[in-house]
Amino acid sequence: MANSKPAPSSSNAWIVAVVMAAVIATGVVLWAKMARESQKAPIALTDDAKKYVANLKISDVEMKAAESYMKQTVVEITGKIKNTGPRGVRIVDLNCTFYDGYNQIVLKERVSIVREKMGGLAPEEEKPFRLPFDTVPESWNQAMPSLVIAGIEFQ
Repeated sequence: MANSKPAPSSSNAWIVAVVMAAVIATGVVLWAKMARESQKAPIALTDDAKKYVANLKISDVEMKAAESYMKQTVVEITGKIKNTGPRGVRIVDLNCTFYDGYNQIVLKERVSIVREKMGGLAPEEEKPFRLPFDTVPESWNQAMPSLVIAGIEFQ
């Protein structure tokens, strides 16, 4: 008895190949776009921004450490930032510097605590922030890292 199933047509295989190529190409384009955006030069701390730093008040800063499901220690810093000045800001970046027992830098990361995507920070507005770190070396002294404003972009 002969197999009565029709052989798959080569046109179906061709369609599948074209769709797969389109999916892969889209993925490559999106990945390249994300890589470009993440490599943008960090915003500078201009003279205006240096003068404005006094208007950005960081408060209620706390640090917690927890073990992730992958057995990594995740350090989380939370707090609030308030803009007491007359100008709105789109972005505020911090340099977070972790030290070891000899006061040597073991990790320095620049992170945003105010982002344009989150609406920035209007005058007299206060917002919470959360900074997770999962790459802090074991040699870290377990003390609160230094948090220094490294960049401000105004609205």
